[in-house]
This record gives sequence, structure tokens and C-alpha cells, in this order.
Amino acid sequence: MKKRKKKSLYEEFSLFLLFLIAASVYFQTNSLESVFTAVITAGAILLLIPLLITYRRKQKLLRAGIADVDQMDGLQFEAYLQQLFKALGYTVTLTPPSGDYGADLILKKQGETIAVQAKRYKSNVGIKAVQEVKAAEMHYNASASWVVTNSYFTDAAVNLAKSNRVTLVNRDELIRLILNSQKKSA
Repeated sequence: MKKRKKKSLYEEFSLFLLFLIAASVYFQTNSLESVFTAVITAGAILLLIPLLITYRRKQKLLRAGIADVDQMDGLQFEAYLQQLFKALGYTVTLTPPSGDYGADLILKKQGETIAVQAKRYKSNVGIKAVQEVKAAEMHYNASASWVVTNSYFTDAAVNLAKSNRVTLVNRDELIRLILNSQKKSA
């Protein structure tokens, strides 16, 4: 709702600005051709602004280090992982924030589908994340499942992951992935 309202305000502002430009150009030149040219040029610029903002946000996420990750909330961490895995060559789909069946992202690369549970935690991640992502692997018909965290895992989570063939990506592995993605984009 908040995003929709923000977008609507931008659209209303853009239309108002285009009207002002059209009126100003017409009163100065008395030429509809000049009005058309000015409105098309301004419209193109106004369309490019949101694209540029989105691009810059994605680039900022890619440059983020582990200290930045530690300050993110859960949804920001998921968006960060989306950009990270894209930079590493995966096709990435974010699942809905609720009703995701235990996976936050679905990765695809070279015919493999991976269900990913993202956990931006201050403490160690327990077995619940492993259980959820294993269920998501089945639901999304994935060939593998991962739990990715900026922290570490409890011994119980490590044991359960081993017996269920779930890959655990802890803080050290995440840092390695971040560094690899930054090398690829440099």
C-alpha cells in the first residue's frame, strides 16, 4: 500500500510537471510542435528516473559488505541475497513475504533448482530453518535446499542438515560469496 501510494504521488507529480512544461512552452512559443517536443523529452526523463533509482539501489546492495548485512532487516536481507545470487549467475525468484512454504528465494542455474531460506540473525540459527527449507524443497520441486545466514548454526541444525542433505551457508561462507560476487562485477 505504501509503495503504491508513493508511486501514485510520483505519477501525479509527473503529470502536473508535464502540464506545466506544456503550458509554459506554449505561452512562450505559441507552437504545438515545440510543446510536443518538450513534453516527450520531459516524459522520457521522468520515465527514466525510477529506473535509475532502482538500478542504483541494486548496485548499492551489491557493494554491501557483511557489516551492512548485519544492519539489514529480514526483507532487506532477502533483497540483498537476490542481487548477490544474480551477480553469481543464478536466476532468482523472490517468494511472497508470507505463505512462502519455507523458502524465501528460488535459485535456478544450469538446470538445478534450489530453495533458499534466508535468516538474518544475531544469534545462531536452529533446526526450524532446516525443517522449513526441506519442506520448501519438496513443495517447489527443487533439487536442493540451502539455509543462508549472516550468523552461524546450532549443532542440532548442522546435524539435521547433514542427514537431510540441506546446505548451510554460514557467515564465513556468505562473506566468501560476497567477495566472489564483487570480483565478478569488478
